[in-house]
Amino acid sequence: MNRVNLLDLDLPALVDFCASIGEKPYRARQLARWLHQYGADDFAQMSDLAKTLRARLPEVAEIRPPSLGEAQVSADGTRKWLLDVGGGNRVETVFIPETGRGTLCVSTQVGCALECAFCATGRQGFNRNLSVAEIVGQLWWANRALGRDPKGERIISNVVLMGMGEPLLNFDHTVRAVSLMLDDHAYGLSRRRVTISTSGIVPAMDRLRERMPVALAVSLHAPDDTLRDRLVPINRKYPLKELMAACRRYVADAPRDFITFEYILLDGVNDQPQHAEALLRLTRDVPCKFNLIPFNPFPHAGFRRSPAQRVRAFAERLAEAGLVATTRKTRGDDIDAACGQLAGQVDDRSRRVIRRLELAA
Repeated sequence: MNRVNLLDLDLPALVDFCASIGEKPYRARQLARWLHQYGADDFAQMSDLAKTLRARLPEVAEIRPPSLGEAQVSADGTRKWLLDVGGGNRVETVFIPETGRGTLCVSTQVGCALECAFCATGRQGFNRNLSVAEIVGQLWWANRALGRDPKGERIISNVVLMGMGEPLLNFDHTVRAVSLMLDDHAYGLSRRRVTISTSGIVPAMDRLRERMPVALAVSLHAPDDTLRDRLVPINRKYPLKELMAACRRYVADAPRDFITFEYILLDGVNDQPQHAEALLRLTRDVPCKFNLIPFNPFPHAGFRRSPAQRVRAFAERLAEAGLVATTRKTRGDDIDAACGQLAGQVDDRSRRVIRRLELAA
């Protein structure tokens, strides 16, 4: 009998697993608390389970997170974990400490198929989707590594699915992993504190709105289709008119009443006054705020970071029009943990071509 990895199961699946071995539903809630709240990796630790159940569980189940390959700490306190997901593949998870909160940036795929022009991860190609255990296992690892604060509270208060990969192209596994992040018997995070980032997979945005409307961030990066086709190639399949309509639909049911638009500023490419004006016209009917992101260079990127003065001017123009426009502080770039720099090791890049054909179908 193959053993079930319990980290792969959301709460309904844990209930079904318990039923399959003759246990009542409350055992699933106990297992979820031990796995996710206490970070247990040994059934013998689960002291409120019956001894007979603790003895039987190793025969039918296991607790198997990704294995830790490497851990790094930046000079600014940012942490990066390189996690081995088998087959020579690794993914990266980043923790960003801030005053009053701690944010974990989670990956959902090994590599990425979307080939955004400014992203190091996109340059490496795509291998495969991560499983539920591999996605939620990043939070499991980080909680164990960071421990709790002096008051006994978890240090991670927010999770953003903005690491390697496009979360909405791994929809089912991403949603099940997020359900564990939100479940009070697991991690118990608020929907407002879990953010899924997408490059604009319009049908999946609608599915997410119906299934699990957490906070949504859209990687915009250009105010018109011509430029966005170049920077974010998925725009050729879901152009801006369709994307803005999907954004308006999403905020009707989302826990936040706005979309966060992420916008990487590239010197001389998308950072001019006319680009700011075009952005205002594009988003005038979408409740939104902007997160402006200075470009983080990587070898052979072909782009430069916009000068600080131009970044400030861009933000000021958006603010003058009544929009909230924050500029993301670059964190962890000394350990290649900054936005756009995540690029774990991927062996099989041949699937990249297959995935592009699927996206174009």
